[in-house]
Amino acid sequence: MAFTPRVFSGIQPSGTLHLGNYLGAIKRFVPLQQQYPCLYCVVDMHAITVWQEPDALRHATREVAAAYVAAGVDPKAHIVYNQSRVIQHAELAWIFNCVARMGWMSRMTQWKDKTAGKNAEAESLGLFAYPSLMAADILLYKATHVPVGEDQKQHLELTRDIAQKFNNDFGPSIREQGLDPEFFPLTEPVIAGPATRVMSLRDGSKKMSKSDPSDQSRILLTDEPDAIAKKIKRATTDPEALPSEVEGLKGRPEADNLVGIYAALSDTTKDDVLKQFGGQGWGAFKPALADLAVAKLEPIASEMRRLMADPASIDAFMADGAERASEIAEATMKDVRRIVGFVR
Repeated sequence: MAFTPRVFSGIQPSGTLHLGNYLGAIKRFVPLQQQYPCLYCVVDMHAITVWQEPDALRHATREVAAAYVAAGVDPKAHIVYNQSRVIQHAELAWIFNCVARMGWMSRMTQWKDKTAGKNAEAESLGLFAYPSLMAADILLYKATHVPVGEDQKQHLELTRDIAQKFNNDFGPSIREQGLDPEFFPLTEPVIAGPATRVMSLRDGSKKMSKSDPSDQSRILLTDEPDAIAKKIKRATTDPEALPSEVEGLKGRPEADNLVGIYAALSDTTKDDVLKQFGGQGWGAFKPALADLAVAKLEPIASEMRRLMADPASIDAFMADGAERASEIAEATMKDVRRIVGFVR
């Protein structure tokens, strides 16, 4: 079956957005909207797999939506909304909970990382099962492409497994309903760019994270220019000069991270960056990176502040997006309910 090309992606509103969120996801949302119809979701249902203060969740949800638009996503031409407004996400997730296997979930790297050395029995069921909701997010719209970072590839592979198992398990019923046997697509990942996984500014072996106790480990999208410059100036590096070729970055995680950030912000490659800065020290490179980061991020931060000053406007375009998303979602669910045997 030839599915209509469609992109879906989402970000959790579980803290202030940082450079890793921008380079790993939001920055890539913009060019994709020139190629495909896109749905960009604020996945607030995912956020509550761990405790969220309700007021903080509402603020963060609006902030993520504002970041999408400030970065260049068009909420009129495409669909920007928050997940909880479209109830079919939860409905399809329950059906997928009954399709997916416990073993699949327990092997998910993020689950193992979060529960390593801890009492897994104390974690929420939502934290264990959320990859099933992620699959529902994507397949509800029969999305053919999902922009993901390297660390999310496993979740997309699980989505493909769930789609395949649903298609196989319900094959006879799908055919009885006169539907194509490949009811759900095997969604493809879109992984591109030199900084799809941005690392901590304090430790190049760790991913840039909202939860890191050190504020110096990350650049927030809402940081003022001075704060951005100071964080880059203080970023951990090694004593060696920059190499002239990418091969020379091996075994130098902090250097590799900063070069990758420069490449991603300037829409070039690490090779291009090293052609320009190879042989130079950090005293030359860090100020150049700071200037570039400020030039790229300050307009986004400024627009986010403008949007956040009028939360009703954000709620309005999310409500409009949810209405349009619901139309697509309900069309899928009408077929799914018949396929699984629900009486309506």
